[in-house]
Amino acid sequence: MTTPTTAPEIERTVHLLAECFPPPALDHLGFRLWDGSRWPGAERRAATIVLKHPDALPEMLAAGTEQGLAEAYLRDDFDIEGDIEAACGLADTLREPGAKNWIAAVLRLFVLRRRIHAAVRDRAWSGHGAPGERRHSRGRDRQAVRFHYDVSNDFYALWLDSKMLYSCAYFENEADDLETAQTAKLRYLCRKLRLQPGGRLLDIGCGWGGLAIHAAQTRGVHVRGITLSERQAELAASRVRQACLPTDVTIALQDYRDLEDGERYDAIVSVGMAEHVGAENLPDYFRKAFGLLRPGGVFLNHAIGDDVRARPPGSSTFIQEYVFPDSDLPTIPCVLAAAESVGFEVRDVENLREHYTLTLRHWVRRLEAAHDAARAFVDEPTFRIWRLYMAGCARGFERGRMAVYQTLLVKPDDEGRAHLPLTRRDWYEDP
Repeated sequence: MTTPTTAPEIERTVHLLAECFPPPALDHLGFRLWDGSRWPGAERRAATIVLKHPDALPEMLAAGTEQGLAEAYLRDDFDIEGDIEAACGLADTLREPGAKNWIAAVLRLFVLRRRIHAAVRDRAWSGHGAPGERRHSRGRDRQAVRFHYDVSNDFYALWLDSKMLYSCAYFENEADDLETAQTAKLRYLCRKLRLQPGGRLLDIGCGWGGLAIHAAQTRGVHVRGITLSERQAELAASRVRQACLPTDVTIALQDYRDLEDGERYDAIVSVGMAEHVGAENLPDYFRKAFGLLRPGGVFLNHAIGDDVRARPPGSSTFIQEYVFPDSDLPTIPCVLAAAESVGFEVRDVENLREHYTLTLRHWVRRLEAAHDAARAFVDEPTFRIWRLYMAGCARGFERGRMAVYQTLLVKPDDEGRAHLPLTRRDWYEDP
């Protein structure tokens, strides 16, 4: 049903668009109003914001936050056609000096008829949290992880690579496809860990088992993988059984804090899991890993880190509400300090943020192409949540507001020896 249109509503919206987004502020974006008219003109742009009704613009801007803007998209107050990553530039305007002033002008000129969509807010973590549980308790962490990862294995399989690796790929060339780049990432991780046949590897946050299977197949190591996601654990264990691996690979539904202290591993890897630990718990996280390693063993921690200039701690975001509850992206100085405080020696830190930009762009394109298939597993608001969060993260990595670090740590022996080669040459040469 077409939204009734009046000339004053059209004129008012066009006037406010011109006031809020004067050229060339958003010259890569265009707007299409509910009556089909376009602003600032009919020329083709990277992305088009489609306003669905006369109150769409104030609904988008009323909160003056990225989360408010995102929730308007989830409610279908507006849609995004074209390059959604380019459209995420709209959120950047909310950070500009004076933004609050023109948002106030929007609200003065519009009579805002707020549309309440309980179905959208019900998808927020605030509606599914663990009442009475403190942040990063075992019970609450388990619920937070399952809130994100237990959406649907079939949904994730639509847009991830065949190994279902849900972390930053490694692009040896920008033109690499996702499958090639994710396989290169696995190879790169195993080289950094310097895995040897017969060794023991612990994979903390093993996901759907892609790294564990690869390490066993190509390096001949014995692997224990742990995750808090029931659906990940079930599929990972099934894939291990089907792979007919030459060495033992076990997948367990387990919290890293519950690993037995008597175990000893030659190497530990954690890819995309430390973001769920919490900055205040990082010393305990590294202490647990330190205790599980043999002297001379290495720990490779691959995790997203926030910009030191980022938002104040404790401020809520769209991602924390709708995607990764209780997620925490500590800065790299915080991570390194926590690791060193328990006895680890830092041997290498590499920032792969450009690689994550490319990875996310692949995921977004694959998700958009699979829209109809995805609707068999998730509803439209959930599809929009994933589309928006991944496009926004791609922009964040590209602009340097986020980074992803591979940090290689070693546990020295009693005499302080690290037992590592003098150079990194073996990381880049075929064995």
